[in-house]
Amino acid sequence: MAANLLAAGYDLIVSDADPEREGWFVATHGGRACGGDPAALAEVGILITMLPNGQVVRDALLGNDGIASRLRQGTIIVDTSSSDPYGTRELGAELAGLGLTLLDSPVTRPEAVGENTRRITFMVAGDDDRAIDRVMPLLEAMAEEVFRAGPLGCGHAMKTLNNYVSAAALAAALDAMVAGQRFGLDVETMLNVFNAGTARNFSTANTLIDEAMSRRYAAGFQLALMVKDLRIASSLFERLEFDAPISPLVRDQFAEALAQLDDPRADLSRSLEGWESRGEVKLPRPLRTTRAR
Repeated sequence: MAANLLAAGYDLIVSDADPEREGWFVATHGGRACGGDPAALAEVGILITMLPNGQVVRDALLGNDGIASRLRQGTIIVDTSSSDPYGTRELGAELAGLGLTLLDSPVTRPEAVGENTRRITFMVAGDDDRAIDRVMPLLEAMAEEVFRAGPLGCGHAMKTLNNYVSAAALAAALDAMVAGQRFGLDVETMLNVFNAGTARNFSTANTLIDEAMSRRYAAGFQLALMVKDLRIASSLFERLEFDAPISPLVRDQFAEALAQLDDPRADLSRSLEGWESRGEVKLPRPLRTTRAR
């Protein structure tokens, strides 16, 4: 994303929790390094954050020596992280008191991995239409599609519900694959049938074929982050007082799969191992299944 901004001609100051990664990016792509000094961001007009969760975003902005205290009034902050939408609204109110405008603009993409770094979609939301208009050229430089989601928090709500639907489909596919294996079906044939019919979804066409069944486990999205997003989704349903019984079931299935692994940074595709353990089966590596298009 940052490299696409540079390619589009924007002046960029980059900051990363890992100084080596920050230095590598500047040396490889260009831009200026923050060097761990929040004061270096004082001149920016638009600040884009992408961090693991909303609490980390809050800490980075409002914690001890937080970035927000160094920004000029009128600066627009675009949070592209995956965060709790109610927390986003609370954070936006606090930042507004400092003269700063918060927009939430998380991302999704139509494939797990790929060389085209612009093949992503933004869901941008905020209470200031002029601020959204101002950041739209930057978002469009980084993505294939940009959707206006509504007032502040709606971007994060849409992201967590998107991931809930995606995870529910993955859980259903894994359930079916384990049951099919135990019944005697050929799992590769099952996936080919799914992708030729009404069961086709992101996971059957991408994650399961390319990453899980192959044991490559490189979908590029951590299982722990999916569990976090599913917890946000469950909390959202609860606060909206809407009974969505599938939500806690899917959340707990993936949380259980994560707990069985010895790697907190495990790829989402490794959730396959949790289903195999629960079903007491071992799914075969693919021999002939090809990626669905």
